[in-house]
Amino acid sequence: MDLKVNFLGTGTSQGVPVIACHCDVCTSTDPRDNRLRTSILVESENTTLVIDTGPDFRQQMLRANVNKLDAVVFTHEHKDHVAGLDDVRAFNFSTGSSMDIYCTNRVGEALKREFHYVFSDNKYPGIPKLDLNIINNETFSVNDLELIPIEVIHYILPVMGFRIGDFTYITDAKTISEEEKQKIVGSKILVLNALRHHDHISHFTLEEAINMVKELEVEQAYFTHISHYLGQHEAVSKDLPKGIDLAYDGLTIRI
Repeated sequence: MDLKVNFLGTGTSQGVPVIACHCDVCTSTDPRDNRLRTSILVESENTTLVIDTGPDFRQQMLRANVNKLDAVVFTHEHKDHVAGLDDVRAFNFSTGSSMDIYCTNRVGEALKREFHYVFSDNKYPGIPKLDLNIINNETFSVNDLELIPIEVIHYILPVMGFRIGDFTYITDAKTISEEEKQKIVGSKILVLNALRHHDHISHFTLEEAINMVKELEVEQAYFTHISHYLGQHEAVSKDLPKGIDLAYDGLTIRI
């Protein structure tokens, strides 16, 4: 199956530039150093889905000129991954149908708290219309796309990555069990979080992400969920091993 993946956002929870920061990265004129919150758009011949709807979701949909969206898949419930969910109602209005949402039961309960008005018995006119589909650590399908969940650990929080064909997407990971690593083996492209150079309690550092790619022997890797502490895109890219690149907003790859 041919896939097209568009990196809608590649930044960490604050985005880049960070509010009120005047570091070299936040003041860079290189557009690759401007990073909205992390999300991707995945397209096959028949299906279009996004993984995560962060605070920049509306801007990302407009910037990528997305006119069709079949589903939203969530990795976890943190604000930088769910805060833009309300804006799926634009697709409700254009199609006249509900939006399919795929997430674990824990994430579903968080969405019900954060967007309580969507799930209320007395619904206000114009609110998003969602069909909540609960997933676990077993393979599921969205139309013609088969997704294999990969459970990783974000400090102590389980987070879902996903493998679709030869493409694997993981964000907000600090550790991956040996069992879950086996689901990644054989991927042609791996997207992995690489927050910064110095240690972090819940994210891979650049060195840890590089070592994980080498361990899994992936042909091509792209790093995402990047903070301004990592450095300027051009400078960091020069020191990366062959087959590893920094992703940037607007990057489109085909698998």
